[in-house]
Amino acid sequence: MNIHEYQAKALLRSYGAPVSDGRPVMKAEDAKTAAGELDGPLWVVKAQIHAGGRGKGSFKEADAGEKGGVRLAKSVEEAAQEAKRMLGRTLVTKQTGAAGKQVNRIYIEDGSGISRELYLALLVDRQTSRVSFVASTEGGMDIEEVAHSTPEKILSFSVDPATGYQPFHGRRIAFSLGLEGAQIKQCVQLMGILYKLFTDKDMEMLEINPLIVTDKGDLKCLDAKMGFDGNAIYRHPDIAALRDETEEDPKELAASKFDLNYIALDGEIGCMVNGAGLAMATMDIIKLNGMFPANFLDVGGGASKEKVTAAFKIITSDPNVKGILVNIFGGIMRCDVIAEGVIAAVKEVGLKVPLVVRLEGTNVEKGKEIINASGLNVIAGDNLSDAAQKIVKAVKG
Repeated sequence: MNIHEYQAKALLRSYGAPVSDGRPVMKAEDAKTAAGELDGPLWVVKAQIHAGGRGKGSFKEADAGEKGGVRLAKSVEEAAQEAKRMLGRTLVTKQTGAAGKQVNRIYIEDGSGISRELYLALLVDRQTSRVSFVASTEGGMDIEEVAHSTPEKILSFSVDPATGYQPFHGRRIAFSLGLEGAQIKQCVQLMGILYKLFTDKDMEMLEINPLIVTDKGDLKCLDAKMGFDGNAIYRHPDIAALRDETEEDPKELAASKFDLNYIALDGEIGCMVNGAGLAMATMDIIKLNGMFPANFLDVGGGASKEKVTAAFKIITSDPNVKGILVNIFGGIMRCDVIAEGVIAAVKEVGLKVPLVVRLEGTNVEKGKEIINASGLNVIAGDNLSDAAQKIVKAVKG
């Protein structure tokens, strides 16, 4: 689960991390009041969407020479005007894709004098199963490009959970970033704050880009992105309350309410599979046969008839879907339950595209009987390869 920058900064502030004073704005008429509560003399107006690259982004149907989603203002009135210009419009960045994201929230904060821009992140390292720090002197840039072009400018190391964060971790980061004097002590303290926040809130990612050295020589978190482990949200009702459902794909949101693992893709073949590994193999074999999957959808090992029905509805709600492949290997999941769910969903939402069903495993014969007796125009797949070939042929034909 991701949150907005202004929410992330509120969390940072609550743990004692240095951030600028700011105000979120949801309605255009509140922008002037919000800006007036800040000291100035420089205000920064930021579009709030769950995507990076806002400053370099552009609004759809933008005026000639119009700036991106991060703008500077030199008065309360100008800050309010910039906020009003951005609210309700669609911002396109590298991370949003061509469709962009609608800006429903604005963050206005005090401007900062910048001496240096640095990069810092905390991540869960899947290889070591530990929390890792990533730091670079190249703040404000795409870290992927830095890693590709100048990997020597990136410091990365993991923290042993037996000891947790220690001051030497902070000093190692400070020295790699070229900090000196009081900045080293500030860095040691800030890294400890970030590590505690990261572990306390079960985060998956905490990125500060840029982490700046101000014109007064102090460290400050100028931007912040946070991602949280969805499986641990139940332990953090305060974090769950920050969720902005308007930033999420409606299909993925609907799937989460039925505990379905769904990720929308841009292909034409809708997939419903049980098991993440089998789902990946199904997607691969669709591509091998010349088409692309429209989604990743794992109904899990204990899916009910209701869950299967919901999964089918979600797939058919995607206008890009030109065909559907149901691939079930019945272990814990029974083939007859899948068959009943598919039949119920088809009868409720209708079937306007070809459907290929491949069943194997527990109660497979009963599942096939249910489908055969349904009267539906369903194509049976004998195995995974056969099913993929048949759905691709049906769609192309």
